[in-house]
Amino acid sequence: MLSRRAKYGLKALLALARTGGDEPTRISDLARDEHIPKKFLELILLELKGHGLVASRKGVGGGYILGKPADLITMGEVVRILDGPLAPIACVSQTAYERCPDCPDEQACGVRFVMKQVRDGIADILDNTAITDVIAAGTTKKRRAAGRRS
Repeated sequence: MLSRRAKYGLKALLALARTGGDEPTRISDLARDEHIPKKFLELILLELKGHGLVASRKGVGGGYILGKPADLITMGEVVRILDGPLAPIACVSQTAYERCPDCPDEQACGVRFVMKQVRDGIADILDNTAITDVIAAGTTKKRRAAGRRS
């Protein structure tokens, strides 16, 4: 399950990408607009900054901007930074593998087999979806909805 931390991190990155530029967004504005508790958002942005996904500017007119182009930030990267491995169980994780202590034969384990498919499916979607893809998908849906109303 996606944690609030990862969900809020994704929402913040999407909001920063939508501004589309070099103008920093104040943390209080971002928290208000995205309905994220400000103190929690500060911690999330600090973590994302440590990984180069956002950058901050101090002083008057300061705030946060994306640290790299939005088309180079994948949903999978963000989730891994904020939540850790994508795998539902440790024995199928590519980044935090641990053998199950109660499993005598990993290769014959049906649970592992299915959970690996789950992990691969999640990773395929998240690792191939950039922040810009999500914004584009949202824009397309809004245009379709507007077209149905007219």
